[in-house]
Amino acid sequence: MSQTQPYGRRATVRDLVTMETPRRWRQFPFLPLTRRLNDHDPPELGVLYDARAASGKTGFRCTVFLVNLYALPGTEAELLRQPRCVYDTFDELANDGWVVD
Repeated sequence: MSQTQPYGRRATVRDLVTMETPRRWRQFPFLPLTRRLNDHDPPELGVLYDARAASGKTGFRCTVFLVNLYALPGTEAELLRQPRCVYDTFDELANDGWVVD
């Protein structure tokens, strides 16, 4: 039995390349992302964070922190305590509906 996900993949190749290439991020070390359940609901907001470049921490490459870019916590420690969606690959992240905002 297959399970359907509430979010459909909307990401393009450009989204994936941007997610995988932090030097392309305009708000480095953050990349704002959104996903929508449908066209009628407001988007869910999140950010990718390049923790390795910012502070040397690893393990967050494909982690979407469920925060608004304009309401980020004041410290990295606070950001890392925020709710998040963790993926093994950017393809999984895209399949869960996340796109570059």
